[in-house]
Amino acid sequence: MRLNTRRYIGVFVIATGIGITGGIAQAAGAPFFQDHNQDYSKNKRYQQGMHEGQVDQAHKLDHSKKRHFKKDDDQKAYEAGYQKGHDH
Repeated sequence: MRLNTRRYIGVFVIATGIGITGGIAQAAGAPFFQDHNQDYSKNKRYQQGMHEGQVDQAHKLDHSKKRHFKKDDDQKAYEAGYQKGHDH
């Protein structure tokens, strides 16, 4: 009976360790996902994307060949605007 108790304790310790490690990894990765909620509404590229999204939605087009910007922030703002304009 003692052997089975050790096995269960070992499994519990391993499972707890995996859970703690996963929680730490998730908390460490959280700052990278905060850009998703950034307010781009006054950004020039956001406005451009929103306009083009509205036009494409009205004409039933996609944006597979739309603009690509060198600056990552400009690209994110454009994409956010495009999605907002295309969805409404």
